[in-house]
Amino acid sequence: MTRIIFATGNAHKMEEIREILRDLPCELLSMKEAGIECDIVEDGQTFAENAMIKAKAVCEASGCVTLADDSGLCVDYLDGAPGIYSARWMGEETSYHVKNNELIRLLEGVPDEKRSARFVCAIACAFPDGRAFTAEAPYEGRIGYEEKGENGFGYDPVFYVPEKGRYSAELSPEEKNEISHRGKALRNMYDILKRELPE
Repeated sequence: MTRIIFATGNAHKMEEIREILRDLPCELLSMKEAGIECDIVEDGQTFAENAMIKAKAVCEASGCVTLADDSGLCVDYLDGAPGIYSARWMGEETSYHVKNNELIRLLEGVPDEKRSARFVCAIACAFPDGRAFTAEAPYEGRIGYEEKGENGFGYDPVFYVPEKGRYSAELSPEEKNEISHRGKALRNMYDILKRELPE
């Protein structure tokens, strides 16, 4: 069975990934589970570039097929910020509660139609033989006026999803996987892996 490593140590993320890729004929491990440590400099200019940097580095270190993702929140009113710097915005040690409230502050007085935002996720796959693929998808919504909900993580509590009439952190994991950026990008990558992996 093919071993696939996902270049993350995030347990929340691994739950989503395992759920969506469960039908693939492979053993799916996080970097931590595979015992791999890599010091990776993410210096790409796009989500796809950063995802590919991670995938190739871990693939080289492990000799295994490797998946990596890079994602973030792009707020139109802020010219696409925080974008590729979403995790590092205001400092990596700053809590998302503080970051979310800063977003609310920055958009104070801004009407609904100008609060549009999207999460973007790019997933890269690197094979030891040099083959490489990417898949990308958005999750559309807008910045809300308060933090709401106990589910999700990161910017979910401040991300309002009009099609559901709720904040992302108010959605169940199943509801979120159906429409989220990572869910859609993973399903796109699932189709690629189904085609590229040995039976």
